[in-house]
Amino acid sequence: MRLLLAHNAYQQSGGEDQSFNAELAALRGAGHEVHEYRVHNDSIVGRSKLKVAMETVWSQPSFEAIGEIVREVRPDLVHFNNTFPLISPSAYYAVRDEGVPVIQSIRNYRLLCTNGLFYRDEKVCERCMGKRFAWPGVVHGCYRGSRLASLTVAAMVGAHRAMGTWDRAVDRYITLTDFARMKLVEGGLPAERIVVKPNFVHPDPGMGSGQGGYAIFVGRLSREKGIDTMLEAWRRLGDRIELHIVGDGPEAARFEEMSRTIRGVRLLGRRTPAETYELIGQAKLLVFPSEWYETFGRVAIEAFAKGTPVVASRIGAIAEVVEHERTGLLFEPGSCEALRSAVELLLDHPEKCEAMRQTVRREYEIKYTAARNVKLLESIYADVLAARPGTSVHAPTGLAASASGP
Repeated sequence: MRLLLAHNAYQQSGGEDQSFNAELAALRGAGHEVHEYRVHNDSIVGRSKLKVAMETVWSQPSFEAIGEIVREVRPDLVHFNNTFPLISPSAYYAVRDEGVPVIQSIRNYRLLCTNGLFYRDEKVCERCMGKRFAWPGVVHGCYRGSRLASLTVAAMVGAHRAMGTWDRAVDRYITLTDFARMKLVEGGLPAERIVVKPNFVHPDPGMGSGQGGYAIFVGRLSREKGIDTMLEAWRRLGDRIELHIVGDGPEAARFEEMSRTIRGVRLLGRRTPAETYELIGQAKLLVFPSEWYETFGRVAIEAFAKGTPVVASRIGAIAEVVEHERTGLLFEPGSCEALRSAVELLLDHPEKCEAMRQTVRREYEIKYTAARNVKLLESIYADVLAARPGTSVHAPTGLAASASGP
């Protein structure tokens, strides 16, 4: 197939950027001709806030740039990942004007919640679910603590809800888990247009030894990730096992201050992907204490690939990825005592932990490889194209072309 993949990259690279890059590489590796349109949030620096806000709702530059690329390369379809804020939903219309199908991956809850997390005041919040306009999110300044910024997000979602964009301009939505799909349907997106395809890990990082004698957390250092709960659990564990924390984020300084009074906690900061995989592979277990509705939990399958069991909160999509007592243990979100008990269970039963190591590696090989993911993508693409009779499809060529955005 001849494909165009589009993505608005974040200033601080995270799971969504990694997933986009992985899909791009995997599709090219499978012989598809993949063109790319990518913009970066670094370009916002120094620009007029009013202009950025207006373009978040409707970006004329992206409308024109995407339209030009589609006319030039004539892709079979266009697959969008993140469009917020610089690409905007205007790009869907540019693609549809050329008679080309539109696919949108959903990797957060921004279409239903102003901050994309369903999380406010350190607890799950669904007050904006299904509303035509997300007034609660604006009043509480849920996006970046700013009412003005939150108004911009709510205006984008509300305007396109009124225009029928979410119902008519996207041929297929791809979400990562059944839980996330359920939330999207509950929020009003058309159920018949939403399919599930998980993230994947590529290239295969290989199984680790698990002989490092420590537990590990990898992720953004922010409240919704449950780090307060995790640190209190480690305070109660005493010196039974060290905890290594990899990552950075808005709460890094506060968590570092907290950790100074807890034995066995080491904050390692940001590490390269190769370093992070090595640390995960050497860990006895990975802790995933999130207290919001994760749409997936990419680091969990990275742990699976390395053969590392996962101790995770029983909430949102991560409770779907981690199977209790098979690929890890689930505990009540926000309960430091439940987390402590789960960790101690694995420490007290090393044979259970070792059996899980083999199981999670098999889970990765069966569900989360690039080869399986490409087949799932190809099936979704084929279904979308089949719904448009008379559409000709370009055969894979093995050539990788590239078209860059502004």
